[in-house]
Amino acid sequence: MDKKEKFNYEDLKRKTLEQLRSGKSLFGKDGAFAPLLKDILEAALEGEIDSYLDEEQRAGGNRKNGKISKKLKTGDGTIDLETPRDRTASFEPQIVKKRETILAESLENKIIGMYGHGMSFRDISAHIKDMYDTEISATTLSSITDKVIPLVKEWQARPLEPLYCIVWLDAMFYKVKEEGRVVNRCVYNILGINAEGRKDLLGTYVSESEGANFWLGVLSNLQQRGVSDILIACIDGLKGFAEAIASIYPATEVQACIVHQIRNSIKYVASKDQKPFMADLKPVYQAVSKEEAEHQLDQLQEKWGRKYPVVIDSWRRNWDKLSTYFQYSEAIRKLIYTTNTIEGFHRQVRKVTKTKGAFTSDMALLKLIYLATQNIQKKWTQPLQNWSLTVSQLSIKFGDRLKLRL
Repeated sequence: MDKKEKFNYEDLKRKTLEQLRSGKSLFGKDGAFAPLLKDILEAALEGEIDSYLDEEQRAGGNRKNGKISKKLKTGDGTIDLETPRDRTASFEPQIVKKRETILAESLENKIIGMYGHGMSFRDISAHIKDMYDTEISATTLSSITDKVIPLVKEWQARPLEPLYCIVWLDAMFYKVKEEGRVVNRCVYNILGINAEGRKDLLGTYVSESEGANFWLGVLSNLQQRGVSDILIACIDGLKGFAEAIASIYPATEVQACIVHQIRNSIKYVASKDQKPFMADLKPVYQAVSKEEAEHQLDQLQEKWGRKYPVVIDSWRRNWDKLSTYFQYSEAIRKLIYTTNTIEGFHRQVRKVTKTKGAFTSDMALLKLIYLATQNIQKKWTQPLQNWSLTVSQLSIKFGDRLKLRL
C-alpha cells in the first residue's frame, strides 16, 4: 500500500482474512499489516525527531538531514524502515534505536528458546528465515544468546537454602576451544533435595579436570551461598572426594556410588569370569543389612581373592563409604546408593548439548547448560514420590539437624 494511494479498507480486510485463514503472518513479507507497521514506526520516528529538534537545537543550527534506510527484523518478518537523521548526528531515537536491527524482544526470546533446546545457529537462522522471512547472521545470534550471560552469573551466585537432605555430586566432560586448540573441560554439577523433597541444581562449575581440590572450592562456594548443612552426600569414587566434603561439612554422611564401584571392579576381571564374579558380588550390595553384606564380602574374597586381589582390596578399602546406605530404609537406599538421580539429569542435558561438538568458550558451554537446566527444572514442581515418609525417617535419624514444619 503506497502512502500516496487512498487507503482501501475493503482490500485490507479481504487480504487480512485470506492470510488469517492460510496461516500466513500479517506483518511478514507481503503481509496485510506490513505497510501499516512500517507507517506507524516511521511516523513515530518523525515525531521523535520533531520533538528533539526544539528551539535550542535549531538555534544551534541543527536541522533534519534526510533519512537512512535500514532493515528491521521483527517477530513477524523484516521491514525496510526509513529512519530520520539530524545534521549533528546527536539525535538518539528510542522507538528504534541506532544500530538496532531486531525490534521485538519476542523474536530474541524465540531465538534463545531454540538455542536452549539444542538448535545450532545455522538451524536457528534457517528456521527464522522459513518462519519470518528474516535473515539473521551467526554473529547476531551469538550476541543475542550472550544476553543470557548476566542471568548465568546471577544464577551461579544466588543464595541457597541452609539445609539439603540429599546432595548428589558428579561431573560431565566436554570439549572447548582455547587459543586455537581443543581442550577437555569438566563440568561439575551439584543436585540437591531440600527439606520439602524438591530437586534443585545448586550449582554448575567448569574446570580443566575432575579433582578433589576443585571440589573443595565448589563446596566452599556452597557454604558461602548459605548452605550450612548437608545430611547425605552421594558421590562417585574420586580419590579424596569424601575428605573434601568432611573438611567443609564434617557431619555429612557420605555414600559412594555402588554402580561406579562395580564398573571399576569389572574392568579388572577377565571377561570369562565376569558373569560368575557378578553373580557372587550381587549378594554383597543387595544384602538386607551391613552385617550380611560383610559376610557376603568375606565369601567373595574367599572365592576370588587370590585371583583378583586388587578388586577385593578396593571394596575393603572403600567399604565405609560404600556401606553407608545399609543404615537406612529401602526407600532411602534406592535414592542414595547410586548417583542415578544426577546421571538422569546429565542425560537430559546431553540431549541438548550432544550436537555442539567443541564449544567456543567456557561461557558458551555454561550458557547452553544453564538454558537446558532452566527447561529441565520446569518439571521439578512436585516433591519426590513418598517424600513425606522419607523425610520422617530422615528426621528420626538426624534429629535436630532436620526440623520438620508440622
